[in-house]
Amino acid sequence: MLGLSCALTAAAQPFRGDEIARWREQVSRITITRDTWGVPHIYGKTDADAVFGVLYTQCEDDFDRVEMNYIDAIGRLAEVEGEAALYHDLRARMFLDSAQAVALYQKSPSWMRKLLDAFADGANYYLYTHPVVKPKLIKRFKPWMPLMFSEGSIGGNISSVSVERIKAFYTNQKFTSQVEERNKWEREPMGSNGFAIAPAKSATKNALLLINPHTSFYFRSEVQMVSKAGLNAYGAVTWGQFFIYQGFNENCGWMHTSSYADVMDEYLETIEKKDNALYYQHGGTLRPVQVSTVSLPYRQGNKMLRKSFTIYKTHHGPIVGEQDGKWIALSMMNDPINALAQSYLRTKAKGYASYKKVMKLNGNASNNTVFADRKGNIAYWHGNFMPRRNTAFDWSKPVDGSNPETDWKGLHGIDDIVQVLNPATGWIQNCNATPFTVAGKNSPAKSAYPVYMAPDAENYRGINAVRVLSRRSVFTLDTLIAAAFDPYLAGFEELIPALLKASETAVDNPEDQPRELPEAIETLRAWNKAYGRNSVATTLAVLWGEKIQRLARTRVPANERPDPFLGFTAFTISNTSPQEKVNALAEVLGELTRDFGTWKVAWGEMNRFQRLTGRIQETYDDSKPSIPVGFTSSAWGSLAAFGARTYPGTVKRYGSVGNSFVAVVEFGDRVKARSVVTGGSSSNPKSSHFNDQSPLYCNGQFKDVWFYPEDVRKHVERTYRPGQK
Repeated sequence: MLGLSCALTAAAQPFRGDEIARWREQVSRITITRDTWGVPHIYGKTDADAVFGVLYTQCEDDFDRVEMNYIDAIGRLAEVEGEAALYHDLRARMFLDSAQAVALYQKSPSWMRKLLDAFADGANYYLYTHPVVKPKLIKRFKPWMPLMFSEGSIGGNISSVSVERIKAFYTNQKFTSQVEERNKWEREPMGSNGFAIAPAKSATKNALLLINPHTSFYFRSEVQMVSKAGLNAYGAVTWGQFFIYQGFNENCGWMHTSSYADVMDEYLETIEKKDNALYYQHGGTLRPVQVSTVSLPYRQGNKMLRKSFTIYKTHHGPIVGEQDGKWIALSMMNDPINALAQSYLRTKAKGYASYKKVMKLNGNASNNTVFADRKGNIAYWHGNFMPRRNTAFDWSKPVDGSNPETDWKGLHGIDDIVQVLNPATGWIQNCNATPFTVAGKNSPAKSAYPVYMAPDAENYRGINAVRVLSRRSVFTLDTLIAAAFDPYLAGFEELIPALLKASETAVDNPEDQPRELPEAIETLRAWNKAYGRNSVATTLAVLWGEKIQRLARTRVPANERPDPFLGFTAFTISNTSPQEKVNALAEVLGELTRDFGTWKVAWGEMNRFQRLTGRIQETYDDSKPSIPVGFTSSAWGSLAAFGARTYPGTVKRYGSVGNSFVAVVEFGDRVKARSVVTGGSSSNPKSSHFNDQSPLYCNGQFKDVWFYPEDVRKHVERTYRPGQK
């Protein structure tokens, strides 16, 4: 708890004269050019200068998200949101606390400490030069903080650890996983798409790369970081981090897709109590359980209270739950220095060999990588951090922690994991699905790898990506964009025929069904299963699909978990009756007529993009301007993802997750790229860059990326140094 106490004290310290002087000296080496889309191009003498500048510009564009990401990462959310967030904070502290992060900072290599110092300096200089900004909690950023937020993925692996199970264990309550599992199915799918095209399939004979992360909207900013020390990277930066997470440099590009590779394991620990001390069995011996106490602050009204917890660990990891009388310990990657080093160093890679060398750090535990470079290489790696395990055990379930054979046997080297380089098909795709279809018939062989390396199922985006990439012999940047927005919804290939078949036999009481039902059935029968803003069939299919799958979810046995993609579609078809399928469509017609005055509602009329406030929790209003969107949730196989729902007081649906920063890149003698982001570069509704990219985003159109200084100079909105008005 010493580290937390120091952090709380430091938050109240004023900025000192010597550090202000040091910041001003560093600022003299930094230039920020905002182009006419508001994208910051940051130029510095050293990499640390660029890091200082990128934190400063992120704070300019969205300080709230920068701060909240660190409040979340360092386990202090309850100080802002109250007691309900205590177990969220406890989860963070169980794996890494601020005292440990300080120690890691102190033993980091000197080049990393310079970047960590620059991170804190850039954010603090912003606060110093903007005294009107009132942080929710963090009044001073500290250089150890990024070591608790070292991966740029959506929450990292820790986000998959059940807070409710931790709460149940540490409050001696019963935990039931079934409700939590069903809630997971109800959530909008997160993930990403990555495509790489080899020179043989490129009109210019240069490799092409699609960068298409699916995140909550406004999750990352678009930026270029340049230094005279060899840094020149462009792409998406997660708020508060100082490395390009998905992007490119002059030599290569990298796209990360969320992975289902098995990188975490649960151990069932046999606990014994002797002489008022706790032990756990391991082999033929008893080992002492590591016991510690943590005191967590939380807000209650205007007061700050504390609650203490006694937490337990074994050599496998912290105790996160209980099952059948056994405690559950969780093993996962906990190597912040290598994770942060890999996240940063890959942005300076010179090509395939250089990038692969950085991957030997084994610091990426949550993502796959789709890669392309200027020499024409295209590549794919399924995961990166991969524990070596005894294949005699079923690693999809908790294993016996008392058996030493279940301990990890080190890590697999980079050459062991599932991967592909320059496949003969001339393309690579990954859409958060199995790696065994990434290159069509030239994909890796499933039999060559342990099951735990790639338990990922196929999904509808993966099916559609293979179809789209296989049918075209030559790609350009334009046709790659078209491929990324292919409208086919493979998720309805089996669902709609099942409904049509049901409609032939399942109307028990025709007089009770809406008279429009036959016409709606014929509308779906004639549908080509492609989304479109003017498509009534898309509206019917999506609303019916959601309704019938929601019904099927209530029938999943407690001990079963169907594959959330193809497997759940089969489960839905077989576990709903013909009459239920038809009744669900009838309900959709009634609800549409109630809300819109007719069941013939075009998809774009109800599926909308709207950005009103710029706050982290956006609000939506049917009476305010919004833009129609054709693409749908990725759950149905939409390559361009747009997860939307209704909100209190709305009948229209508004998107909040899906396509975010999207780019296409061509690697040749000169990099050519285009990109688009959700809304715009600023979270300030008064800024001209709050919504200026919205029409492009909603129509699948891209702006030119200005990568080279001579191109940036032709499109300058403003050039300044940090702190200048």
